[in-house]
Amino acid sequence: MGVGGVLGEPIRFVLNWGRKYSLWVFNFGLACCAIEFIAASMGRHDFIRLGVIPFAHGPRQADLMVVSGTVTDKMAPAIKRLYDQMPEPKYVISFGACSNSGGPYWDSYSVTKGVDQLIPVDVYVPGCPPRPEALLHGILTLQAQIARERSGFGGVQRDAASLTAPMVTRPL
Repeated sequence: MGVGGVLGEPIRFVLNWGRKYSLWVFNFGLACCAIEFIAASMGRHDFIRLGVIPFAHGPRQADLMVVSGTVTDKMAPAIKRLYDQMPEPKYVISFGACSNSGGPYWDSYSVTKGVDQLIPVDVYVPGCPPRPEALLHGILTLQAQIARERSGFGGVQRDAASLTAPMVTRPL
């Protein structure tokens, strides 16, 4: 029996609490919703007070990817590659109608019908563009989900294949 079995619930609580209040964000801003993301990180709304550090140096230092704006088919491989570079546990917020479902451009030949077609999404924030308060609500919703995580020791279930996989997969 490992440490997770002996001290399971208290350790899980502490690890989830730490993850919940130290989210490093990788912002993948593609259109007008990215401006609202920036507004949410400024002094008036200040999501740093929620334990969210707004700008990670890159995907390898990020816990949370916020995709905001229209996801085109041309950008889809880049989003997938950057998501794959993020370490576990990783979370995604889809911010705005365009990243949720294609928005007003849903019927365009070159628009992906939502970022969830490419990567798993934890929280959807609706709006066109959503207000900064909506992003704050999305962050609080994600933090509540993180606090309830129960899968594996430390909230992450890893298999041997994921530990030996290369950092970046080559595009086909």
